[in-house]
Amino acid sequence: MYTCCFSTQINTLCSDWIEFYVEHRLGYQLNLVMEIFGDSAIYEKDSVLIEPCLLHGDLWSGNISCDENVEPLILDPACYYGYNEAEFGMSWCAGFGTSFYDSYFQVMPKQVGFHTRIGVYKLYHYLNYYNLFGSGCRSSAMSIIDDYLRILHV
Repeated sequence: MYTCCFSTQINTLCSDWIEFYVEHRLGYQLNLVMEIFGDSAIYEKDSVLIEPCLLHGDLWSGNISCDENVEPLILDPACYYGYNEAEFGMSWCAGFGTSFYDSYFQVMPKQVGFHTRIGVYKLYHYLNYYNLFGSGCRSSAMSIIDDYLRILHV
């Protein structure tokens, strides 16, 4: 058994550092605070309950069309349930005008921190395109990674 002072430390090997730290360091300690002290406020501090919604997953102008009756068609879905903001991961090549975004955010308002998180959503698609089509998206992916490392002061 591993301890830090008298506190048990969970040292289960994880495939990456983030998973380990979130689950076995912060998550474990937060759960103990809840169990021992019943203090849910520290666990919920500044948190927002994010209800997952069905996302297209690859939303850009090339995946939107209309039929002969000018009814909208949404093509090539890569659906999953997630945070609605993740739909903007393809905004770098979406080809949508400001009226699209204005209308969207009237229905689903931007949450605090949106502009900080958008890079994470873009990063997925840049890495996906790098894997599919070669290094054309490498510099964009590296730029986002560098931005987050600066935020984290790493």
